[in-house]
Amino acid sequence: MKKLLFLTAALTFLATGFSYAQLSKKEAKEWKKTKKSMSTDDFKAMVDQNTALQQEVSQLSADLSGSQAELQQKQEEVSVLQAKVQNLQQDLSESQVIDVSSGESTTNTKVSKGVLFKVQIGAFRNKDLSKYFGTSENFGGEVDSDGTQRYTLGNFTDYWQADKFKKYLREMGVKDAWIVPYKDGRRVPMKDVLEGVI
Repeated sequence: MKKLLFLTAALTFLATGFSYAQLSKKEAKEWKKTKKSMSTDDFKAMVDQNTALQQEVSQLSADLSGSQAELQQKQEEVSVLQAKVQNLQQDLSESQVIDVSSGESTTNTKVSKGVLFKVQIGAFRNKDLSKYFGTSENFGGEVDSDGTQRYTLGNFTDYWQADKFKKYLREMGVKDAWIVPYKDGRRVPMKDVLEGVI
């Protein structure tokens, strides 16, 4: 028991010795008075509690370091994903999937900026081939407000290539084949694009 009291006194002296250096004289006297009034069991409980709290602080510091490293990794992943989203948004703005009810192209291909020529091969009211529009970038169509479906083949940036393809289709028996122009993905009258391409 004497050894325990001596050890406690030594720890108290060391603990208070360090704290005295940081305390004012008045504070040091108050703590010295409090220390004298403490029982050995109370002091031991306080030292044990201090040790436990220091261990908890060490564990929390380690957890914080691990969390900060994980946060940094997640922030890098977010940056990569944001760059991908930006690229996809740019690709999306360059392509247009156009509504069937609006009477515009329903192909699922990228729409060229500028003028594009297609060869219309027919227009029907009772034939529905729209389920095939997305199967090939060269086959597409549109639906007018009255329900007429117009079907096109090919995607040409050069009018003369489209004309050559139209003639070939006519030789094959597609007598109603004719060229239709699109500007920025929208069907337009031929006169609106002829000056710039012919």
